[in-house]
Amino acid sequence: MTSLMNRSLAQVDPDIAAIIAKEERRLAYNLEMIASENFVSEAVLEAMGSVLTNKYAEGYPGKRYYGGCEFVDAAEELARARARAIFACEHVNVQPHSGSQANMAVYLSVLNYGDTILGMNLAHGGHLTHGHPLNFSGRSYKIVPYGVTQETETIDYEELERLAHEHKPKLILCGASAYSRVIDFERIGRVARDVGALSMADIAHIAGLVAAGLHPSPIPHMDFVTTTTHKTLRGPRAGMVMCREQFAKDLDRAVFPTVQGGPLMHAVAAKAVCFKEALEPEFKTYQEQVIRNARVLALELSNAGFRIISGGTDNHVMLVDVFVRGLTGTQAEKALERAGVTVNKNAIPFDTQPPMKASGVRIGSPALTTRGMKEPEMKVIAGLISETLADFENESAAKSVRERVNRLCESFPMYEGRLVRSSAQTK
Repeated sequence: MTSLMNRSLAQVDPDIAAIIAKEERRLAYNLEMIASENFVSEAVLEAMGSVLTNKYAEGYPGKRYYGGCEFVDAAEELARARARAIFACEHVNVQPHSGSQANMAVYLSVLNYGDTILGMNLAHGGHLTHGHPLNFSGRSYKIVPYGVTQETETIDYEELERLAHEHKPKLILCGASAYSRVIDFERIGRVARDVGALSMADIAHIAGLVAAGLHPSPIPHMDFVTTTTHKTLRGPRAGMVMCREQFAKDLDRAVFPTVQGGPLMHAVAAKAVCFKEALEPEFKTYQEQVIRNARVLALELSNAGFRIISGGTDNHVMLVDVFVRGLTGTQAEKALERAGVTVNKNAIPFDTQPPMKASGVRIGSPALTTRGMKEPEMKVIAGLISETLADFENESAAKSVRERVNRLCESFPMYEGRLVRSSAQTK
C-alpha cells in the first residue's frame, strides 16, 4: 500500500481541506434558512464517508452484476425495510442519486415521449422536473401547468380538475418546491382516477412531515411517490421512489439500467441511517417544532411589514414578498448573506420581476430547528431579518446584525468536534 493511502486529507490536499473547514465554519456561524437544506447527524456523515463508497453494486440485492455484495445487500435491504415502515408503501427503490433522477425514473417507467403531464407551474411553486421547458421533463413531454389562485395563492383545485378533463393527461403530478400549504392528495388522486390518468406526488420538501404524521400522506392516493432524503427527512443528499406493487418491476428497470448505473452504496447506507432516525419518537418532536418555528417566523415577518404568500404556512417553508418593502429577492438574498443569514431568492405567484431578480425569498425552518432553536429564537431572527432589509445597502448595519447572528449561533453549536479537528488540521 502506498503512503498516499494512509495520509489525512489535510496532508494530501490542503486546498480542499481548507475549503471544507471554511464550509464547516459557515454552517456553524450562519443562520441556514434555505428551506431545502438541513443538517445531517454525525451518524449519517459517518455512513457517507465509509468504505461502502468503494463498492460497485449494479442491480438489486440478490441480483447484482458484481460479486462481493453481501454486505451492501444487507444495507440496501435495511434501507428498503425502514422506508416501507415509515411510509407504509408497497414498494420502494432507494437507489436514485437525486430527486430529479427519481422523478425521471417514474416518467420513463410509465410514459412515452410526448405524453401529456399535468403538473404544477414552477412560477407558482412547482419544481423544474415538473415540466419546465428547459428541463428534461418539459423537453420530453407535453406539459399542461396548473397553479394557484390570485386571490388565495393556494392551489386552484377547480382549475386542476378542469384541465384534467380537458387534456386527459397520462400522468397528474403534484408536489412543490415553494408551497406552504397542505396539499390535498386525496382530491388530486380522485381527479386522476376520474380521467384515467396515473398519479404521482413529489414530496421532496415535506417527506419528514409526512413521515411524522404531520402532513397527510399521499401513499394511499397516488400510484407513485418520489422524494429527496435531505430536506425535512434530514438525511443524505439523494432520492427515493415509492410505488404500488403493480409498477415495481417497471420502476426498478427505469432506475437501473435506464437512468443510472451502479448505486452509491455509501449514500444508500446513509439513507438507512436517516430512516432509522426517522422511526424514533424524537423525530416527530423535531418535526412538530419545525412547524411551530415556521409559523412564528411567518407571523413575525408579517408583523414587520412583509407579505407572506398565501397568508402563512402549514409546513416548514414560507415565501416572503420583499418587493412590498421596495427590494428584489436578489437584493434581499445578498443583504442577508452579508449579515450571516442564508436564504434564496424566489419568484412569487404572478411575479412581475424576472426570475433572476424575483420579488420574494424562500425561507425554511428545518436547519434552525435541528440546531435546537425554538420560538423565542424565531422572534429574534425575524427581527434581525427585518433590521437588515430595512437598510439593505448599509454595510455597518449588516455587520452589526452579523455580530448578533454569531452570538446566537454560538449558543446553538453545530459539529463542534469537526470544527476543532479542521482548525487543527489546517493551521
